[in-house]
Amino acid sequence: MPGVGAEDAGDVSEVAGAVARAHREHWGSVLAATARLIRDLDTAEECVQDAYAQALLTWPGRGIPERPDAWLKTVAGNRARDLLRRESVWRRALPLLVEEDVAPDPQDAEEPSALPDDTLRLVFTCCHPALAQEARVALTLRLVCGLSTAEVARAFLVQESTMAARITRAKKKIAAARIPYRVPDASDLPGRLSAVCEVVHLVFTTGQNAPVGSALMRDDLVASALHLARTLHRLLPDAAEPAGLLALLLLIDARRATRVASDGSLILLADQDRDRWDRAQIAEGVDLLTTALRGGPPTRYAVHAAIAAVHAEAPTFAATDWSEIVALYGVLRRLWPTPVVDLNRAVALGMRDGPQAGLDALEPLAAEPALATYRYHSATRADFLARLERWPEAVAAYEEALVFTDNDAERRFLQARLAQARHRVAEP
Repeated sequence: MPGVGAEDAGDVSEVAGAVARAHREHWGSVLAATARLIRDLDTAEECVQDAYAQALLTWPGRGIPERPDAWLKTVAGNRARDLLRRESVWRRALPLLVEEDVAPDPQDAEEPSALPDDTLRLVFTCCHPALAQEARVALTLRLVCGLSTAEVARAFLVQESTMAARITRAKKKIAAARIPYRVPDASDLPGRLSAVCEVVHLVFTTGQNAPVGSALMRDDLVASALHLARTLHRLLPDAAEPAGLLALLLLIDARRATRVASDGSLILLADQDRDRWDRAQIAEGVDLLTTALRGGPPTRYAVHAAIAAVHAEAPTFAATDWSEIVALYGVLRRLWPTPVVDLNRAVALGMRDGPQAGLDALEPLAAEPALATYRYHSATRADFLARLERWPEAVAAYEEALVFTDNDAERRFLQARLAQARHRVAEP
């Protein structure tokens, strides 16, 4: 294989780590390239899985390639070609993912960098209007970002079996509807944009707070989301939705270096070193937010970005304008009425008016099915109870949050808070 042997052959653990890293960083691009070749999502996914399995067998003896993504694309592509040579698979693949002939845009010919890549084609395929909105997002997280079905289910706050069925139905719909594997024409882009923006946003939030694993964040997902957001903004520079989305991602990501201590422990916003926030990224985000707000009525991404900007521009945590944040969450609730927005608004109310006000705002959310197993709901309630020194109730809430937490960094943080609360209960 081209590029193999660039490094000395590694031991099994080294190779396993390299394959896992390649899965995090390159799954989407490898699958996208294979799907373009074979035009069948299920078969493409099987080919890519075979390529990763082959890497585990081959790399220990031949060395980890300099470009794992190129190696994986070659192996998956060869596997896809072998399958296409078989008449039965060829007949099955022909009706699926038909790539329509589209005349090239002269501007694209002049600016090759503006051409959308395979990953963006796959995103737009997954986000076709023929699919239900939730199915679009779920399918993209599974296929483009390589999240497991369990991780996607956690992102949607549903059971894994429910999500598995949803993803399977979405794949069958793509096949039955002969959805083309391409970025839509310029005239069709605006109508397809909302679903893609939602996907990118959820990819980013999943990377910011990884549902499972040892690290608080998944930098590969954050980087993928930022890349896709920039690409969307480049495709539609005058559209408010991509501008607001990119602004939001930049403003939140500017705090990345301060969210985790050197030992991997979680650092709350109140304790972060604001001198280490990326000020150039914040300035870019604020400029994009201004552009997004000039483009007409505010989108939910622009309002959310405005909340992030209030945090970013406060010189200290104590100087945060919580009244402004509460007001902005009120606007966001009208544009995007979800239990998670209500939860975040309750946090802001608790910061502005005190922990009892926060608890009062949380109370109606206890009946929300979507928050029944949501770790941040229990953790937020535990924090308010601890601030009120209602230690026995705080212990119970921290224990509940731990049940729903599979991320090691968050688990260590909650365990430390739980130990403090238990100590206070035991005090005479």
